[in-house]
Amino acid sequence: MATVLARARMARLARIRPPLTHPGGARNGNGISPRPRPLNDNMATSTPASAPGPVPASKPLGSLSVSPLSLGGNVFGWTADTTTSFEVLDAFTAAGGNFVDTADAYSFFAPGNKGGESEAIIGDWHTARGRRSDLVIATKVGALPERKGLSAATIKAAVDESLTRLRTDYIDLYYTHYDDESVEVSEIISTLDELVKAGKVREIGASNISPERLRESLEFSDREGLAKYVAVQPHYNLVSRDTYEGPLRDVAAQHGLGAMPYYGLASGFLTGKYRPGTDVESARSGKAAEHLATERGRRVLAALDEVAERHGAEQATVALAWLAAQPTVTAPIASARTVAQLPALMALSTLRLTKEDVSQLTEASE
Repeated sequence: MATVLARARMARLARIRPPLTHPGGARNGNGISPRPRPLNDNMATSTPASAPGPVPASKPLGSLSVSPLSLGGNVFGWTADTTTSFEVLDAFTAAGGNFVDTADAYSFFAPGNKGGESEAIIGDWHTARGRRSDLVIATKVGALPERKGLSAATIKAAVDESLTRLRTDYIDLYYTHYDDESVEVSEIISTLDELVKAGKVREIGASNISPERLRESLEFSDREGLAKYVAVQPHYNLVSRDTYEGPLRDVAAQHGLGAMPYYGLASGFLTGKYRPGTDVESARSGKAAEHLATERGRRVLAALDEVAERHGAEQATVALAWLAAQPTVTAPIASARTVAQLPALMALSTLRLTKEDVSQLTEASE
């Protein structure tokens, strides 16, 4: 019976839209496809309250073409075992998704884990399914305890270990997980440029970095003619806006970076399942429930409920659609620890928020 239900869920997901094809395209002598510009179609010339256009089936990110949702792989090997992770990846790709986010550090923080579990599951999945060319894999360096920081030696050792776990000879998007201010940006960028030239990495990005260091890195790349960040991964959602809006987003917009917000659903709070008097069984329930104690959190929930009711949509879909409508955002990141959680995430590609919807949510979150 469980197998029948799982297949039914996957069939519903597959009807959302046909699968994306791999970006492919001609490559230069370094094995890297030429980079189209602009990098994304949510540039900062619009305002958060402007009328959002249709969500395209794929969006450009440097030389890559990515689905409008990035599937968070942080749960693979943590709250989702290998079998369930495979089912989630099957359903995600069947529904047209191709963009998967992970890190070498996932999930060393879970009891019994040492890190690299998520990368290994993704590598085993695409190998078993023969689907490597259908995925855009983003991973990160710098947070794994035994590969901490961003020295040249650390990055070079870490990327080879990630390639081994991912069972691939290239990484589509390689992020610095946390900035390491003890290392000059010249060393970090020069090392990443070596990886690009070697064909180990196609594009580079930065997560958890200050506006000043991001700008310095981008200007160094421009000045020296080296690989340049095309992506930034900030903490950003309806109840955490100042973690991206402002100077960091301004730098991203000025240089044409695409943003992939993490914690897009605020650890599950923006799914609407956390309510006063409810008890949700989740590894992240404590962090999500904290938002209930704030006036802004309650305002946002009320606005989500109203917009979701108007569209016959789930609150999670609305929260992700608000993110997708923001300047510079290319693809919000959200994870699913079961196949049943995927439809609300994948519905991002079909939900059309009005200008009034976006304004209502923006005002509630201020």
